[in-house]
Amino acid sequence: MLTVLKFGGTSVGSPQRIKDLVILTVNATPKIVVLSAMSGTTNALVEINNALYNKDVSKANTLIDALKNNYKNVVTQLFTKPQSIEKGESLITNHFNYIKAFTLDMFTANEEKAILAQGELLSTALFHYYLEEIGVASVLLPALNFMRVDENDEPDLNYIETNCIAEIKKYPNQNLFITQGYICRNAFGEIDNLKRGGSDYTASLIGAAIRSPEVQIWTDIDGMHNNDPRIVQNTKPIDELSFDEAAELAYFGAKILHPTCILPAQKRNIPVRLKNTMQPHALGTLIANLITSEGIKAVAAKDGITAINIKSDRMLLAHGFLRSVFEIFERYKTPIDMITTSEVAISLTIDNNTNLHAILKELNDIATVEVDENQTIICVVGQIPKNKAGYGFKVLQALKDIPLRMVSYGGSANNVSVLINGSLKKEALQALHTSLFN
Repeated sequence: MLTVLKFGGTSVGSPQRIKDLVILTVNATPKIVVLSAMSGTTNALVEINNALYNKDVSKANTLIDALKNNYKNVVTQLFTKPQSIEKGESLITNHFNYIKAFTLDMFTANEEKAILAQGELLSTALFHYYLEEIGVASVLLPALNFMRVDENDEPDLNYIETNCIAEIKKYPNQNLFITQGYICRNAFGEIDNLKRGGSDYTASLIGAAIRSPEVQIWTDIDGMHNNDPRIVQNTKPIDELSFDEAAELAYFGAKILHPTCILPAQKRNIPVRLKNTMQPHALGTLIANLITSEGIKAVAAKDGITAINIKSDRMLLAHGFLRSVFEIFERYKTPIDMITTSEVAISLTIDNNTNLHAILKELNDIATVEVDENQTIICVVGQIPKNKAGYGFKVLQALKDIPLRMVSYGGSANNVSVLINGSLKKEALQALHTSLFN
């Protein structure tokens, strides 16, 4: 059975980091290694795409040449044998000639996805070539041969399972496989991707498909912390989380893990372990089908939230009013994060403003609408029994000096959420940390 190990952009962010992966991946444990693009690459490719969209060929060529030179430097620092350097340089030339061809031809959304895929294709090939140079046998599995999304942009797990297993079976005597995170094909066979953070999703989908004993997500922090360490001092990693607790934290802002990563592993009961590439001996966080102890485990924050208050034009919520409201959001495929209701009004939040103007136009036909942007959801997560007093009080008491726009409690046994103005996020996280964990 193959363990799945995913390494993010910082873990392959330099020639030395790529070399250091050998310590973590070359051992007796059979495994599939899923790699992101080298840190900074995807952002650079987005800039190239933007220049091509704007038909600024000169800028696009400048950006392409700059990124190509960065990769040339990677090759000269990563390899020592002349034949390896030659092979690496040929790889770089081929990939960047491919990108540069779009400066001479039609550029559409399909080509944008193909260009974005080059980062993962480069990082995996470079690691594979490095293993060859040092005499370690490995197989480069093309993710585009088995990763696919359906017509609704959802992963086609049956297709992934069938084709991933078929690819692996081509190499019965191999124990080390390398593949790309993030990239896939769509239902039409075109190159596509699993959106930002999609390498976590790739690892979880592969783990579910092959019934891996464990999926390991390696990043630059030692597990999921009980608060945001970038904002709050003296945070601590959490040893264990249930799937439901981890899903709540990931969805509501814990950056170490992509929210989509949990569901495939949970469906197939595959444990997920979060590990630190820089401190590989640290325990990290185990996420599994666990019954964890009662109590509050962590706090997370989700920015960029828009709150919408929808007041019925009637004195009471008329029959069908709620349905009419939710149908509008459904038509525009806009998920709702939080919701509270009163006798005549609904308050709800969204994190995607793409269709906000159209949504508000339809809502104004049936209600009076008020909008507050730049809000933040603070989510307190743990095993929080609904029939036990004290937990809601602890959260609200900690936030007694901060104005609360909304409160959501009782919809889940795993979280208490509040909505505040985004400018108060740091103050709220620190207040909760002091009150709940110190």
